[in-house]
Amino acid sequence: MISTELINTDWAPKAEKQGSLSPEMLNLIYQEKWFKLFVPKELGGLGLTLLNALYLEEKIARLDASMGWTVTLCAGAGWFVGFLDEELSREIFTDPKVCLAGSGFVGGKANRKGDHYEISGSWTYASGALHATYFTANCEMLEDGKALLDANGKPIVKAFILKKEEVEILDGWSYMGMIATGSHAFKTENLQVPLHRAFEILPEKVTRTESIFRYPFLQFAEATLAVNILGITKHLQRLISETFWKRHEFRKYGQKHLDYFLKLEKSCEMKLETARGRFFEAVEFSWNELEIKGKISNKSLKSVSQSSRKLTQICREVNSKMHPFAGLEAAKTHTELNRVWRDFNTVSQHALLIFPF
Repeated sequence: MISTELINTDWAPKAEKQGSLSPEMLNLIYQEKWFKLFVPKELGGLGLTLLNALYLEEKIARLDASMGWTVTLCAGAGWFVGFLDEELSREIFTDPKVCLAGSGFVGGKANRKGDHYEISGSWTYASGALHATYFTANCEMLEDGKALLDANGKPIVKAFILKKEEVEILDGWSYMGMIATGSHAFKTENLQVPLHRAFEILPEKVTRTESIFRYPFLQFAEATLAVNILGITKHLQRLISETFWKRHEFRKYGQKHLDYFLKLEKSCEMKLETARGRFFEAVEFSWNELEIKGKISNKSLKSVSQSSRKLTQICREVNSKMHPFAGLEAAKTHTELNRVWRDFNTVSQHALLIFPF
């Protein structure tokens, strides 16, 4: 299952150039079922626990940022299987090449008209859009043109499953990093969708019994994003160190400078490993609590959120401290180091993990 040694790091430049995962990457993902990390085995998935999935996502991201991120986001969308109509789940997930791409953005409106919804809208940042078989889209709900509101007077929002042939992909990913994720936007207009393709990520709406679907979505998302940032950071730290020592071969730093770098390198490594350890400890504790008690305490959920944010902050800190020692090699746009640096400084901007609290 965790066959990350099959990933060829030479694939990454090709994938970045074409703006999506390469055929070799996709074939490996399909073979290893990485887009179906949380999909039950009866539907052809791996049925992983959260901890096992996080360890795998960290490994993939450490080898290639775009591949790790795409696997994480698409597998995360596949997690929605726990909230879908049973018949719809079988229709979607028995495909060995299934891939769900989606957006957390509430970009559309779904107007119920009798036995169907009519959906119009546009959604951003759908990682994996170019090879997705389905899309998930959040919509404000209407009925016969009238907005549906909750008890607090706020719009009711539901998510929808849309087929790839029902949406138009918009070339909306023009950022410096994570280029191979193909995180494009998509839209649809006056699309008729059957009622059973609507779903809600709420505890009372779970349709399966596996523990993973009772893990709160916020902390699930924070943790899966944090391990990607961690994996990319480990890759970047290694490349910076390698580049520094290559530079030393030519310019011969003095012992004082070498001692300074070694001390900094060790300090960054220790900070990162400490934050990583606390993060996985918090996730493991929350998972065990869920398995034993059937519910995670607010204290444990807060610990997962805080450790995810702290880990991300430490990643930003150590990369900032180490980056100058890569020299101009880091500024050469064609190098692996530059690509990983661009990837890190793109993905670490994710709104979910900006604040340390």
